[in-house]
Amino acid sequence: MRARWFITAAAGLWLAASARDAADAWIDATVIPPLALSTSQEVLDRNGDLLRAYTVEDGKWRMATQVADVDPFFINLLLDYEDKRFYDHAGIDPQAMLRALGQALWNGHVVSGGSTLTMQVARLLEDSGTGKIAGKLRQMRLALALERHLSKDQILSLYLLLAPYGGNVEGMRAATITYFGKEPKRLTPAEAALLVAIPQSPETRRPDRGGEVKAARDRVLARALSDGLIDADQARSAATEPVPALRRPFPALAPHLADRVLAEEKDQTRHQTTVDKGLQTALEKLAADAVLGMGDRMQVAIVVADHATGEVLASVGSAAYTGDQRLGFVDMTTALRSPGSTLKPLIYGLAFDEGLAHPETLIDDKPTDFNGYRPQNFDRQFRGTIRVREALQLSLNIPAVALTDALGPAKLLQAMDRAGMKSALPTGQPGLAVALGGIGVTLEDMVQLYAAIARGGVVRPLTHHFGADNPEGPRVLTRVAAWEVGDILAGLAPPPGAPSNRLAYKTGTSYGHRDAWAIGFDGKNVVGVWMGRADGTPVPGAFGADLAAPVLFQAFARLKPALDPQPAPPPDALMLATAQLPLPLRHFRSRQAAFAPDASAPAVSFPPDGAEVELLREGLMVRVSGGTAPFTWLANGAPVLSGEQEASVLLPNLGRGFVTLSVIDAEGRSARTEVRLH
Repeated sequence: MRARWFITAAAGLWLAASARDAADAWIDATVIPPLALSTSQEVLDRNGDLLRAYTVEDGKWRMATQVADVDPFFINLLLDYEDKRFYDHAGIDPQAMLRALGQALWNGHVVSGGSTLTMQVARLLEDSGTGKIAGKLRQMRLALALERHLSKDQILSLYLLLAPYGGNVEGMRAATITYFGKEPKRLTPAEAALLVAIPQSPETRRPDRGGEVKAARDRVLARALSDGLIDADQARSAATEPVPALRRPFPALAPHLADRVLAEEKDQTRHQTTVDKGLQTALEKLAADAVLGMGDRMQVAIVVADHATGEVLASVGSAAYTGDQRLGFVDMTTALRSPGSTLKPLIYGLAFDEGLAHPETLIDDKPTDFNGYRPQNFDRQFRGTIRVREALQLSLNIPAVALTDALGPAKLLQAMDRAGMKSALPTGQPGLAVALGGIGVTLEDMVQLYAAIARGGVVRPLTHHFGADNPEGPRVLTRVAAWEVGDILAGLAPPPGAPSNRLAYKTGTSYGHRDAWAIGFDGKNVVGVWMGRADGTPVPGAFGADLAAPVLFQAFARLKPALDPQPAPPPDALMLATAQLPLPLRHFRSRQAAFAPDASAPAVSFPPDGAEVELLREGLMVRVSGGTAPFTWLANGAPVLSGEQEASVLLPNLGRGFVTLSVIDAEGRSARTEVRLH
């Protein structure tokens, strides 16, 4: 009998427990609302500081917050004032409720509430009223369910996220940002007391509307003093601290870039970028200052990147993110615009690589007819015969077109494509006008191109995603050609009145004075500046050297001082004066002379174009047919042998991989072949 009674009792207890668990599960499933609360999307800088935040779907500012993000003093003050036994009760505090009931009976009205923080979270989750008995019972049931499923810190984090602070400000972190202009990690006693007081009556205690907010804050401070959380000196000091009278705007730095980041990563809430907040702030102010007094349609854009890593450090899409006559909402860092003369460094670098010219080569700046195309210099003057170095520094148009004609416009476009540049031609086929800006490019892509030159000719794509893998891309110029271009650009003097930074830089002005550019680099960073009108209309008298170059130098002045833009020349650079150059490189000959179809012109008969050839220990055997000796042989634009009388020679010191071989005869005629050595 005793055993049977024991089994029956055990079964009864098991059934009772099962029934209780089933009831709890049913209650939890029907009581607890979904806890996947949306929070404001945040775009952060490289150090985790907030650049820009967005409201949630209902227009509220609700910033993700955890207990660890908040000043511990605030947590202690909150629990002391609202729920001293928070870590001891199971969601309902009978002692507090009896105390509140007794005070109400004694005084004839409600003196204090008996709700725990968990019950307040329940009310905020359900958005239920505080005075109705049914609502209070519902809050109690939900509080018990929350306590069974969440830790105390998780419940506390929900309070920090949902506590109302007036208007569309929800949550403690959103409150500190809009009322104090800072994150909640460090708070004064007065600030902490204010944040404890507001949620009790968020609309009547809004700091931006005055009212009873100071008195409510001081009551919290008095409680903190009586409970020993602060001393008398701290209490007196806190009581004199002014209450903020206005809401501060939420951060909206790098707004154009932030919009792009959100579009790229729609499912994420926090987006960390490579931007430096301090630099971004300084350059946004520089941009606003740059267009002052220049009419209500003038616009500016600035991009700064680390050319070693490709990380974008600042991106200013316009002088102000507005819908005014400047069209500030348009991101001019990604708009297709004519680059003017800023493509010329790439043209010269390609010419150096092809063995068409050297920085000390002489070139003619004189009236020239390129099959009906007759370019002019901006000042409509001609300099005669000058060095290539000077032609690039003076940004002369005719030498640049002559080199493009010799290269072929398609080769220029191929190089832009290797550099990862998105471009748009006004017509289907590229013409020589591309050399002078007859193509659409973006400021970001131009900065990427100049970063490649600064890096020795190898592309590394620009990136604004912090911590993202960003491997090197293809080579656009050889190391020697990139160094030669940088050396020429570093010889330009700063514009009048600009800081005396030594930069390798180039300016440009598009046809019709629609775009003014300045792009440059030092030993660490590359900066691009565009100025003009976002609607593409002309700006009479606007030149890159006058408008954009001073802004470029001012931008560099806001960066940390870096190394000289030009390192030591590569070992294989040809450091010679004009008279010491190989004969074919002393004076550039136009395409009509250098590449005219001529039965006696030289041709590379071995190795054939596109061949794969085994590289011998002694070098590579090459052979030229036709032409007039002596011959000069070049590999990737660098002279290897000169003054050769024989048609067949052995080229030493060639590396494995793809190589462009060129041969130039005594009359300046040339031929080339591209092979792979293995």
